[in-house]
Formats: sequence, structure tokens, C-alpha cells
Amino acid sequence: METIFDLKNVSYTYVGKISALNDISFKVTPGEQISIMGSNGSGKSTLLTLLDGLIYPTSGEFYAFGNPIEEEVFDAIKDNEFRSYFRKRVGFVFQNSDVQLFSSTVFEEVAFGPMQLNMSPEEVKTRVIEVLEMLGITKLKDRAPHTLSGGEKKKVCIASVLANNPDVLLLDEPTAGLDPRTQLWLVELLQELGRAGKTIITATHDLETVEQISNRSIVMSEDHGIVVDGDVENVLNNRELLLSTNLIHEHMHVHGKLVHGHLHAHYREHIHEH
Repeated sequence: METIFDLKNVSYTYVGKISALNDISFKVTPGEQISIMGSNGSGKSTLLTLLDGLIYPTSGEFYAFGNPIEEEVFDAIKDNEFRSYFRKRVGFVFQNSDVQLFSSTVFEEVAFGPMQLNMSPEEVKTRVIEVLEMLGITKLKDRAPHTLSGGEKKKVCIASVLANNPDVLLLDEPTAGLDPRTQLWLVELLQELGRAGKTIITATHDLETVEQISNRSIVMSEDHGIVVDGDVENVLNNRELLLSTNLIHEHMHVHGKLVHGHLHAHYREHIHEH
């Protein structure tokens, strides 16, 4: 079976001294649904950025589809054949939608990717319409992205990625800032894409959606390394692990798919009836 990503002892430091990833090793095979879990600052976003070929390991080795991802090989030759192949197969949905949106209309935003694939104008139009209809946002096609709500922007970002029909989807905190209805829509979409055979890697600390969108969990520590790589259910049932990685606090509990907190005793003492 083809290996999509293969990381061997990968580390990454910003400006040569701030550690963001520490000795990361794992493989990803086609069709996996993986959640990269960790508290804020653990390195989840940096790891996704690296998997998307936007940054390169400071040390260690990173292979995608059997090819080394190195700045000298991947970035220096802008129009090299493998780079085009990689960009077609891997799509990245950023946490901040405003970073991803740059076109004057939603239609143009979603059309941008297919246009880079040397599709004819008619093929591009057909692809865009199909994706807009699939996500239920056809009515937004003439709107300027900056005028949309947060949930609408997220849908447009996902549409712009899906328009390229990638095999691999990378999503950074995709449920952040979404209302409950849009969160449910996103979970159901990711489940459907997973059933269709897409490889989906999601960075999140949203424990309530992890089990719904993934079956494998890579848990990162606050030291920017991997502490567990295993079954999602086992991870969610490991309270000591969740506490140690700052994914829950001591008054929070996980019951099946429900995560909730209990009031701290000291806080209760300051609640008075009026």
C-alpha cells in the first residue's frame, strides 16, 4: 500500500531557536481519518503546515508519496512536476478563513484551484457549480468573501479545496468559531468524505468531535512531541493522558461523546441564592 506521509524524527524550530516540533515520527496511509490532538501551542498547526509542504523540517526526514520534501527539491523549482502533483493531491483548510480567501467573489475563489490544473473554462465552471451545490452554498457564488459570516467563509474555504478533488485533506481546528448547526454540517461532511476514501487529518482540541471524524489519534504534548499514537476511543478514555496533555482540566470528564466540566468546590462556595 502506498504511504502518503512518512515522518522520521522530524523537528522544527522557528528562527533557529524556538521549538515547535520535537522528534516527530509517524506514517499515514490512504483512507485514514486521523485527529492530531493537543493543547494550544503544542505544535498541531505547525505539523499541518509541514505536511502541506509550506515549511520544511529543521532536522529529520519527511517523505510525501515516496518523495523527500526538502526546500532544495520542493521549493526551488516552482514548476517542477512533483510539486504540481503534490498540490493536486493535498488540500489544506486553514484555521483562519480570512487567510485563505483572496478573490473578489466566491465563484472566483472556488474556481482558482481548478484553473491551475489546466482545465478548460467550461470544465472549471462545471466543477465549481458542482462543488457549490454539494456544499449548499450556490446562493453565495456572487458574494464577496469578506462579507460572509464565519460559517459561510469556512464553507467557501472547504469548497475551494474540494474543487481540486484532493486525495488528502488537512484541516486546522475546523470547528473553531462555528455555530452548532455548522459544526454538525462539517462533521457530517467529513464523515461522508471519509466514506468516499479521502485521507483526512484534522488538528483539533475539540474532544466532542474527535470520535465522530477520526479513528486514529496522534496526541501531542506541550513539549511539542508525540506522546500517544493510537485508537481514538482508547485516547478519549485515558483521563490521565488527557490531563497531562492539557486537553481537559481536573474538573472535566468525558462520558462517551459528551465532554463537560464540574464546578470547582471553591467556586460553589461563592454561589449564593438571592
